[in-house]
Amino acid sequence: MAAYLCPPAVIHGAHPVTTGQIVAEVRDRHRHAAWAPRIDGIAASTGIETRGWMLPLEAAVAAGGGPGAPGTEETQRALLREGFAEQDVDRVIAALEAIPRRQTVQERTAPAFEAVQAYGEHAARGALQIAALDVADVDCLITSNSTTPALPGLDVALANRLPLRGDAMLLPATQWACVAGTRSLALAAELVAADPDRVVLVVISEALSTTYQPADDTLESLIVRLLFADTAVAAVVTGRPRPESVLRLDAAWHHTLPGTRDLHRLETRADGTHFVMDRRGPRAVQETVTAMWEWLRLRHRDAPEPWHPDLLLAHPGGTRVLEYMEQTMPDSWPSGLLEHSRDSYTTGNRGGAAVFDILRRAHDAGQKAGSRAVLYAAAPGLTATALEGEWL
Repeated sequence: MAAYLCPPAVIHGAHPVTTGQIVAEVRDRHRHAAWAPRIDGIAASTGIETRGWMLPLEAAVAAGGGPGAPGTEETQRALLREGFAEQDVDRVIAALEAIPRRQTVQERTAPAFEAVQAYGEHAARGALQIAALDVADVDCLITSNSTTPALPGLDVALANRLPLRGDAMLLPATQWACVAGTRSLALAAELVAADPDRVVLVVISEALSTTYQPADDTLESLIVRLLFADTAVAAVVTGRPRPESVLRLDAAWHHTLPGTRDLHRLETRADGTHFVMDRRGPRAVQETVTAMWEWLRLRHRDAPEPWHPDLLLAHPGGTRVLEYMEQTMPDSWPSGLLEHSRDSYTTGNRGGAAVFDILRRAHDAGQKAGSRAVLYAAAPGLTATALEGEWL
């Protein structure tokens, strides 16, 4: 396996949303929640001050467009049957209709998917410009977006918007989520291994802000509100090195933990998409990290001298697992391997776009030719993919 990666294009959400804005909105809405007295400390523990969204915060917290109380006539009749005076019934109905209605799935998802397409196109054109290629050069498009499902999906939308050649292969992956960065590169590497002249364009566009659900009052929902950022990324993968190539991918590894599919998941309800987290999740993700260490150990057990990466570009879902990675990596490995991963988290969890964002930060910081890199990500499932390569 030898695939060559050009620097990714990274398009951050254009609407800055501060942690202070989120805290104020949540405190006003859920002032009696059991965790309300701790909200400032919880928010500070994320280390995130501002994240970028594709749509403003106002779009997420706005009321729905329909009447507040469905079934008004039935409610009127029921109250009258119970002996309420007509005047009292009118007051009750008026009060019910004044309650803001939650947005529907369509109201939350439709504008977000429009943004996902626009951001994805922007990132795709940026990646092609970086690689000094034209839209007509693309033989295959791999896309991922997990929070705005649609059919036809992002792949077909971009095939029309760019537009791609009619014979370009389209490979959509809407459910990769956080592992999209590494898994799309692993798939692209397999495609160019089969045909080294093939040009693969990867586009990941995530509007994770659609999981911001104002009515949810659990501690986990508060954390979800605070964590996520919206980002679109894209990169070109080729089977032969180009002057613009920055990283050679040499090997890929995949791992799935059985019995963990319920730990992190998306649920579609009447008011939109909800991201549900289980507190057991981070510990389960740690198992995939341990398995990755073993893969690297076996891969380099016959090396003439002790092997270690010079860069570790990791998206395990949060800083808690990054700390575990630092604690469990071999003692002989240098410190600071996760610097760029930590830096990315300071402006939010980007889901499937995270690894490309981390890679771009490493590229912009400047890397020596020959630097050894490991890319790793884990996603709901729990499933993980890692790649090993060398900086060019």
